[in-house]
Amino acid sequence: MVEISAEMSATVWQVRTEVGRSVAVDDELVVLESMKMEIPVVAPVAGTVREIRVAPDDKVSDGTVLVVVDPD
Repeated sequence: MVEISAEMSATVWQVRTEVGRSVAVDDELVVLESMKMEIPVVAPVAGTVREIRVAPDDKVSDGTVLVVVDPD
């Protein structure tokens, strides 16, 4: 299980995956927005999305877990 976390305080702009979806390394999972900049959050490993812990418009801080992936 790999927990993918926010690296800064931001607002969730888009969730671009869903539970059960297979993802490859560098697939975009979530897009954060901070100071009018879009920050893509990508998969660091290939696997299957197990959990999505955020929704659009959620406020997150550094270290907040966004997505959990079960690696292949």
